[in-house]
Amino acid sequence: GIVDVPGHEKFVRNMLAGAGGMDLAMLVVAADEGIMPQTVEHLDILSILGIKKGVIVITKTDLVEPEFIELVQEDVHELVQGTFLENAPILPVSVYEKQGLEELKQELKKMCVSLPERSDAGHFRLPIDRVFSVKGFGTVVTGTLMEGRLKKNQNIVLYPENELVKVRSIQVHSKDVDVALAGQRVAVNLPDRKKEEVLRGDVLATAQSLYPTRMVDVKVEVLKHTDRVIKHASRVHIYHGTKELLGKIVLMQKDELKAGESCYAQLRLEEETVVRKGDHFVLRFYSPVETIGGGIVLDACPHKHRKNDKKAYAAYQMKENGSPEELLELAVLEHQRCFYTIKELINKCSLDKAKVKICLQKLVEQKKIVPLIDDIYI
Repeated sequence: GIVDVPGHEKFVRNMLAGAGGMDLAMLVVAADEGIMPQTVEHLDILSILGIKKGVIVITKTDLVEPEFIELVQEDVHELVQGTFLENAPILPVSVYEKQGLEELKQELKKMCVSLPERSDAGHFRLPIDRVFSVKGFGTVVTGTLMEGRLKKNQNIVLYPENELVKVRSIQVHSKDVDVALAGQRVAVNLPDRKKEEVLRGDVLATAQSLYPTRMVDVKVEVLKHTDRVIKHASRVHIYHGTKELLGKIVLMQKDELKAGESCYAQLRLEEETVVRKGDHFVLRFYSPVETIGGGIVLDACPHKHRKNDKKAYAAYQMKENGSPEELLELAVLEHQRCFYTIKELINKCSLDKAKVKICLQKLVEQKKIVPLIDDIYI
């Protein structure tokens, strides 16, 4: 699937909603304008979102002299140093003169073929980026299927409302399908929901696979070329999936973060959302709204942490780099007052389902955890 996102700096929030779930990116620079402020911001955002592959295209080459195209290419090459586009091909094209288009198509095709297949095992998840109604069908939502697979007539859940909905029909590229797979652009018909009851940023997913939260443990990093500073407890705009949120960022080790610095933090949100460990997010300054950094989710359902708490800091390190055994032990320890089953802990803490059984056995033998009843441990 292909998503064309707006380039203008006023619509960066729309660009963020469209860029989520992408496998590769095409960075477009017009030959007659060169690098614009939004070009730099888009590149930063794509890097923060963890996109690994891409191609650079210089458009409108018929409007300038060949020497000027070379200058633009040099500028772009300098801009992308140290980013995922550092070794990406730079292709000059002209739609007017039909030059370079075939080469661009072949390059994109080659990149698409080389992409690893997305796993369709496990829970399915679809962040919603558009909501509209179709006469005779009712509410239709669209988005990029991030993981898993979605079947026709399947009962699923709308998050963060946590309400059961039924899928009447599914379309991929305007064609009816019985099953949609991870990575595809998908339209889903939800006949039992009114258009006003579904919002961009909501998520369709398997029942009991996500847990609404107002707190998220993260590792945050500030962009290398920003003059802004992230201060402890400052208010920020947070972009995750297709949702825009407001919240406070609590830095765990520092009073402030400057350009190029990183640390552990807790996001305290002003409304509920659903995230999963390993998800990427983007941070923008509260006012004026400009991109300042981003990061990765370490815990989707944490407890509240205090700044400079040594135990919390050790737990953050474990959540970032711990073995499956250590992560299971930590999950049981942090949630033991709630008496969650192992199945619930697997979903809440994004544990490795395949390795949990072996890890459980080891931890019980080492007397680090104790079985209570029916799949519950303390």
